[in-house]
Amino acid sequence: MINNKVITVVLPAYNAEKTLEMTYREIPFDIVDHVILVDDRSRDKTGELARELGIRHVIEHAENKGYGGNQKTCYDKALELQSDIVV
Repeated sequence: MINNKVITVVLPAYNAEKTLEMTYREIPFDIVDHVILVDDRSRDKTGELARELGIRHVIEHAENKGYGGNQKTCYDKALELQSDIVV
């Protein structure tokens, strides 16, 4: 949180198992309040790995919605969490 603003990082993901951990470790948790990962029906273990990494907000689509649909789910969840800044 910076200046009382809730900061949320969204991770729209599809078959991101190989790069997810590296990406997650780059997040500046000293200022980030929430991380949301939306798995767009990956064929790998993206969702499972996200939970193992401790990502609290993991959403898995039942069907692939494409990048735009994935972003919408990310933003809907960020709004639900009352985020002020979404990255």
